[in-house]
Amino acid sequence: QVQLVESGGGLEKAGGSLTLSCRASGVISSINAMGWYRQAPGKQRELVAAITSGGATNYAEDVKDRATISRDNAESTVYLHMSTLKPEDTAVYYCKIDAPRYSGSTYYPSYDYWGQGTQVTVSS
Repeated sequence: QVQLVESGGGLEKAGGSLTLSCRASGVISSINAMGWYRQAPGKQRELVAAITSGGATNYAEDVKDRATISRDNAESTVYLHMSTLKPEDTAVYYCKIDAPRYSGSTYYPSYDYWGQGTQVTVSS
């Protein structure tokens, strides 16, 4: 069973920065894409940034100049660094990994695992 543990959230001031981390543990043969999503109150969960196994990155338009996603494959960890924080960055941030999964005798080459979420609050 794969588990994701996120850390690094909290209360930040506008203009500040933070780094979130998410480590995967359990039986993992390989990890495909890794990413960060966020969900603000009353809104749908949205992609913040993603990184492929080859290191290609993708960012949401409103964070692309302020965010950097990276991964440490040896540690099965994905990071999200954000700077110049804004109050509208306030949300619960979730990490997601795409990894193979075995369920009984069935093999799924791609399965989404989610973290439990970490709250980020940016005060003005």
